[in-house]
Amino acid sequence: MLSRTLLLRSKPTTRVVLIPSISIRTMATSTSTSTEQLVIPSRSPNNTVAILTLNRPKALNALSTPLFQALNAELEKAEQDDSVRAIVITGGEKVFAAGADIKEMKDKEFAEAYTTNFLGSWNKIASIRKPIIGAVAGYALGGGCELAMLSDILIATPTATFAQPEITLGIIPGMGGSQRLTSLVGKARAMDMVLTGRKIDGITAERWGLVSRLTKEGESVVELAVKTAETVGGFGKVAVQAGKEAVNAALDLPLDQGLRLERRLFQQLFATQDQKEGMTAFAEKRKATWSDK
Repeated sequence: MLSRTLLLRSKPTTRVVLIPSISIRTMATSTSTSTEQLVIPSRSPNNTVAILTLNRPKALNALSTPLFQALNAELEKAEQDDSVRAIVITGGEKVFAAGADIKEMKDKEFAEAYTTNFLGSWNKIASIRKPIIGAVAGYALGGGCELAMLSDILIATPTATFAQPEITLGIIPGMGGSQRLTSLVGKARAMDMVLTGRKIDGITAERWGLVSRLTKEGESVVELAVKTAETVGGFGKVAVQAGKEAVNAALDLPLDQGLRLERRLFQQLFATQDQKEGMTAFAEKRKATWSDK
């Protein structure tokens, strides 16, 4: 759940320096303060998309329990806010999250990790019913890759870096990495990444099915994610929620049960005003006006 590479800026040039991972985390946690705003919330220009930006830049957005507490609180606010149609999670235009904060984990014992369900609260995003768009630039390693995979639609730059390098620490992914990665890219590729710590770029991640879309040259990953979120949020809320539920069910249910659920959701949507409006608007060759009912 970490990055072993840190980008350091020296004057007057910029260079890439390889340093031990523990050094990265020690430096990261030493600069953190109790008043630091670990997640910065904002809104899209039309106010319908909640944008949640991870904010530990000096630590390459290293993930920690306090950060996830802040992220979970913002997710809950967005979930309860009727004006929010979709959510974007990003680390900004330079890095998504280069892994988990090793200083928080390195001295834990089994009993503590087990009885406190360590990492359990880091999975809150999986329970959010509104559509979530991930925007990845730079590193998405370990826990960062796992967080990215929790998005409903994942957008990345071609040069983004994805990996599950936990094996280099004597552990394995603990936030769904082995499970979701296998569902997305298949057993052989997941085994390769989990057992060797192999890093892949955004182009490979898109080709393998880990990433939904890639930015074009000069295109902002956050702006593309917001634009995508606005598109999704522009449809009827009931149908969008049903679509998300149906696709997620495909990961958990046998085909026959998944088909049954899909068909039932499809049939239930005929009880909504939006179904009537959508089909009438299509027949009348006009744009539909959704009521979310």
